[in-house]
Amino acid sequence: MPATVGRRADRLAHVQRLARRIDRRTVVRAGIVGLVAYAAWVAVGLFGRPYNFFDMKIYHGAVVWWASGRELYEFISPGTTLGFTYPPFAGLLMLPMARIPIGVAGLLNAAASIAALAVVLAGLLRPIVDRLGWPLWFTVGVAVPLAVAIEPGRETLGYGQVNLLLFALIMADLIGLRWRSRRGTRLDPAAGPLHRFVYSGAWAGAGIGLATAIKLTPALFIVYLVITRQWRVAATAIGTTIGVTIGSFGLVGPEARAYFGGVLWQTERVGAADMTPNQSLAGLLARLYDSIETPGLLWLAFSVLMLALGLSRAATSRADGDELTAFTLVGLTANVISPISWTHHLVWVIPAIIVLADAAVRRREASRGLAQRATPPSSYGGLPGVNGLRPPIWYPALTGLRHGVAAVVLYLLFLVSPIWPYEHQLPEVSHYQDGLFGALMENSLALALIVLVAALPWRPGAEPAFYTDRAGRPALTTARRSTVRR
Repeated sequence: MPATVGRRADRLAHVQRLARRIDRRTVVRAGIVGLVAYAAWVAVGLFGRPYNFFDMKIYHGAVVWWASGRELYEFISPGTTLGFTYPPFAGLLMLPMARIPIGVAGLLNAAASIAALAVVLAGLLRPIVDRLGWPLWFTVGVAVPLAVAIEPGRETLGYGQVNLLLFALIMADLIGLRWRSRRGTRLDPAAGPLHRFVYSGAWAGAGIGLATAIKLTPALFIVYLVITRQWRVAATAIGTTIGVTIGSFGLVGPEARAYFGGVLWQTERVGAADMTPNQSLAGLLARLYDSIETPGLLWLAFSVLMLALGLSRAATSRADGDELTAFTLVGLTANVISPISWTHHLVWVIPAIIVLADAAVRRREASRGLAQRATPPSSYGGLPGVNGLRPPIWYPALTGLRHGVAAVVLYLLFLVSPIWPYEHQLPEVSHYQDGLFGALMENSLALALIVLVAALPWRPGAEPAFYTDRAGRPALTTARRSTVRR
């Protein structure tokens, strides 16, 4: 009996030692992550639509049809007019799905998409949390359910779409550029060749190339790479796209010829331009004109303007050392100028929210630093920030407020998604059925995208992706050039 009691006491002491090692803050943070996940689940139920893997059913039906020996692009989903609209390389990637049930395919896609989103957010948030001293697991644990709850995340998962996976491919190149800029400090001489290749970032551009081969709209990132003279990355992206596309001609020649020879230009296969979930510039103009079709010349003129604005702001953002904002601006620009941008395509609002929130924090931190270096209040002459005088005590708290408010408003807009209560479609119902306010709500997400392309702030020096060019000289930002001149 005493021996038994002794063994139990030893086990209890071991448990107590483990309990002491658990930081109370870790328990609290884990509880917060759980509460945020539950709140996100409730929000999807409140603001989302009924989801039944609708798009995944089309993909699944198309590859089952194709696997049975019929033509891929001749498939039409029963009860609809919709068929397979992706390039043949995407069909090849989805072909193994023909051997599993549709429900399993949808769940696997959702799990892969959430995992990819978590990895991307970890990469994007890592520089921010390192600066602020936050635990990465906690920040990502909160960010993932928040991102899933908003319109692009929940629509992508609920309909069985691939947007988060394409987003991950593109953002992998951003992380590759970051690793490439630090290759001198990250590479371990004793590491194996695979480890050295991955952390060298030499593969940057392959993600954009694969995304372009799967869905054509990411090609705008290649244009951005060319404009910013990132020649090696652009060449990798172009080479990957061309190689994969040529490979699809070799493997499935009839489907490749059918797609690039006809299906690509059949825009009616996707849907009418004025449909409410089309939150692109083309959809906005069609609804404003209360027309099924977009006014072509007007759309072309505004698209060229938005393209020039978005790419020029992205190039300036990169020159000032903020590659994340540059990538975000390119993605938002692609959403705006694309003829069809369904709400599940708008995943680029996720990094836009991150940029706005971080800009708010950075500005407040800078303001605190200025306040601490200012002279004592006794010499304060009533003019904040003039001649080194201490600003009012409320000034640091308000600095960055507009960026923080913009981040919160943007998140709430895409969480509530006010377009659906005012959803209309011609010829049955006019888009002005609910008056001017209803028209504004129906186009609210498209308007938000346009404002972001025009006004999303970048953070000088926040995310530099400088690396040595072919001449062996490090790239310099505008800020660094001005510093050198001085």
